[in-house]
Amino acid sequence: MVRSRIIEPVKIGVIGLGRFGRLHALTLAGLAEAELVAVVARRQQSLDRIHTELPDVPGWLDLGRAVDESDAEAWVVACSTEDHVSVTRLLLQAGKSVLLEKPIANCLPDAESLAPLVKVDSSNLMLGHILLFNSEFKQLREEVSRRGRPTLIDCVRHRPATIVTDFPGENPLVAAMIHDLYSAQVLIGCEEPKRFTSQFHRTRDGHVDVALAQLEWPNGTLGSFKASYLTPKGMAPRGFDRMEVFGEGWAARILPNPRPVEVWDERAQWPMALEIRTDSSGPTGMMAEELRCFCRVVRGQCPVPAGATYSDALQVQRWIHRLEPTGESSSGTA
Repeated sequence: MVRSRIIEPVKIGVIGLGRFGRLHALTLAGLAEAELVAVVARRQQSLDRIHTELPDVPGWLDLGRAVDESDAEAWVVACSTEDHVSVTRLLLQAGKSVLLEKPIANCLPDAESLAPLVKVDSSNLMLGHILLFNSEFKQLREEVSRRGRPTLIDCVRHRPATIVTDFPGENPLVAAMIHDLYSAQVLIGCEEPKRFTSQFHRTRDGHVDVALAQLEWPNGTLGSFKASYLTPKGMAPRGFDRMEVFGEGWAARILPNPRPVEVWDERAQWPMALEIRTDSSGPTGMMAEELRCFCRVVRGQCPVPAGATYSDALQVQRWIHRLEPTGESSSGTA
């Protein structure tokens, strides 16, 4: 299918300039489909840092002023999870289109509170789901579509042990495993599981550093998910991910993190943890493709893809609610 050309670049702002927010800003700045017209941060230091890389992009510390004073028609929300709902509500009420990094919120009721503002087709709210645009995962989806429904989906996502102390209270179920739950949701056609079980390991201080979960779908497909903060300093800086899918007479495996580029000097290095490049020659990889898709959604050239709609995000948020330790919620990033 030939994609229609975007007539005019979408004017986009980015809210939150942490690791992923910065990547969003740098990627948007290099896309022909977009024009980065605003960045918003909590601290002046964050604006000063991004200004060294994007000196022509205006920045604000006050979101309300940014919405009023910039000409952004769409926004990427990459701030802390605890602010997702309030920020997204302000933008939707202002008539803006939003790409919201997942999860929607720290708790299910907050996530559900946005429902009155979201269009039926979710065209004004797309959830950030870069794995949908990862080249290996796209091929895996094609294999599943061609070969038939999986019997087993087995996902592993390990992150550095330092996260436990750097971000105390962050649960790997929400901060890491959620990405694999979203991916399984897409592979299984958004069907609702019939059974949920989970187990957690805690540090001596009571923080969760390992989360295990098992899902069973009505036709018998099983899902096994593992996420942890256990990898030592000598491993890749973003840990590692693995997804294996088994069907009747076939199996497939992807290893999307770290990318298969290794460099050695005094120690091994993995310069591409994710399929994301933002260099001056032009952004490439899954974030660039996600943002190009968002631009097409804003221009009405394509629907929000399956796995990135508000209803899809609510479904996974409900799964997290079922799997989480009673009375506990967590926030975090990929």
